[in-house]
Amino acid sequence: MNLKPLTDHLLVKPIKKETAKGGLVLPATGQEKPETGEVVAVGPGRILDNGTRLEMTLKVGDKIMFKKYAPDEIKVEDQEYLIISESEVLAIIN
Repeated sequence: MNLKPLTDHLLVKPIKKETAKGGLVLPATGQEKPETGEVVAVGPGRILDNGTRLEMTLKVGDKIMFKKYAPDEIKVEDQEYLIISESEVLAIIN
Protein backbone atom coordinates (compact mmCIF):
# COMPACT_ATOMS: atom_id res chain seq x y z
CA MET A 1 0.00 0.00 0.00
CA ASN A 2 1.33 3.39 -0.93
CA LEU A 3 -1.17 6.05 0.15
CA LYS A 4 -0.11 9.47 1.40
CA PRO A 5 -2.89 11.59 2.95
CA LEU A 6 -3.12 15.24 1.95
CA THR A 7 -3.22 18.32 4.20
CA ASP A 8 -4.44 17.47 7.73
CA HIS A 9 -5.80 14.02 6.93
CA LEU A 10 -4.84 10.70 8.52
CA LEU A 11 -4.97 7.15 7.18
CA VAL A 12 -6.19 4.95 10.02
CA LYS A 13 -6.49 1.18 10.43
CA PRO A 14 -9.65 0.59 12.48
CA ILE A 15 -9.46 -1.37 15.71
CA LYS A 16 -12.61 -3.46 15.74
CA LYS A 17 -14.21 -5.06 18.75
CA GLU A 18 -14.62 -8.78 18.13
CA THR A 19 -17.32 -9.50 20.69
CA ALA A 20 -20.31 -7.72 22.18
CA LYS A 21 -20.85 -7.18 25.90
CA GLY A 22 -21.94 -10.67 26.99
CA GLY A 23 -19.48 -12.49 24.75
CA LEU A 24 -21.58 -12.79 21.61
CA VAL A 25 -19.82 -12.42 18.29
CA LEU A 26 -21.76 -10.00 16.10
CA PRO A 27 -21.95 -10.26 12.31
CA ALA A 28 -20.36 -7.37 10.39
CA THR A 29 -23.78 -5.83 9.68
CA GLY A 30 -24.65 -5.71 13.38
CA GLN A 31 -21.50 -3.99 14.55
CA GLU A 32 -21.23 -0.26 15.12
CA LYS A 33 -18.66 1.76 13.23
CA PRO A 34 -15.26 1.66 14.93
CA GLU A 35 -14.38 4.59 17.14
CA THR A 36 -10.74 3.70 17.64
CA GLY A 37 -7.88 3.05 15.29
CA GLU A 38 -4.14 3.15 14.67
CA VAL A 39 -2.62 5.86 12.50
CA VAL A 40 -0.74 4.32 9.54
CA ALA A 41 -0.02 7.48 7.49
CA VAL A 42 -0.11 11.22 8.18
CA GLY A 43 -0.52 14.17 5.83
CA PRO A 44 1.91 17.11 5.94
CA GLY A 45 -0.53 19.43 7.75
CA ARG A 46 -2.79 22.21 6.57
CA ILE A 47 -1.67 25.58 5.26
CA LEU A 48 -2.73 28.56 7.37
CA ASP A 49 -4.01 31.85 5.92
CA ASN A 50 -0.56 33.42 6.35
CA GLY A 51 1.01 30.69 4.17
CA THR A 52 2.76 28.71 6.92
CA ARG A 53 2.09 25.01 7.40
CA LEU A 54 0.57 23.84 10.69
CA GLU A 55 2.40 20.65 11.64
CA MET A 56 0.42 17.56 12.56
CA THR A 57 0.07 16.62 16.23
CA LEU A 58 -0.44 12.91 15.50
CA LYS A 59 2.16 10.50 14.15
CA VAL A 60 2.26 7.00 12.66
CA GLY A 61 1.60 4.38 15.35
CA ASP A 62 -0.63 6.56 17.54
CA LYS A 63 -3.82 4.84 18.71
CA ILE A 64 -6.68 7.31 18.54
CA MET A 65 -10.33 7.79 19.47
CA PHE A 66 -12.51 9.69 17.00
CA LYS A 67 -16.09 10.72 16.35
CA LYS A 68 -18.20 7.76 15.26
CA TYR A 69 -19.33 9.08 11.87
CA ALA A 70 -16.34 11.33 11.06
CA PRO A 71 -14.15 9.04 8.90
CA ASP A 72 -14.55 8.02 5.28
CA GLU A 73 -14.13 4.29 4.71
CA ILE A 74 -11.88 2.95 1.94
CA LYS A 75 -10.64 -0.51 0.98
CA VAL A 76 -7.14 -1.09 -0.41
CA GLU A 77 -5.93 -4.59 -1.31
CA ASP A 78 -8.70 -6.23 0.78
CA GLN A 79 -7.76 -4.15 3.86
CA GLU A 80 -10.19 -1.61 5.33
CA TYR A 81 -8.90 1.84 6.24
CA LEU A 82 -10.39 5.11 7.39
CA ILE A 83 -9.48 8.60 6.26
CA ILE A 84 -10.11 11.25 8.87
CA SER A 85 -9.19 14.86 9.44
CA GLU A 86 -6.97 15.48 12.46
CA SER A 87 -9.57 17.91 13.82
CA GLU A 88 -12.07 15.02 14.15
CA VAL A 89 -9.77 13.08 16.51
CA LEU A 90 -10.92 13.29 20.13
CA ALA A 91 -7.98 11.71 21.96
CA ILE A 92 -4.77 9.70 21.79
CA ILE A 93 -5.06 6.36 23.61
CA ASN A 94 -2.06 5.54 25.82
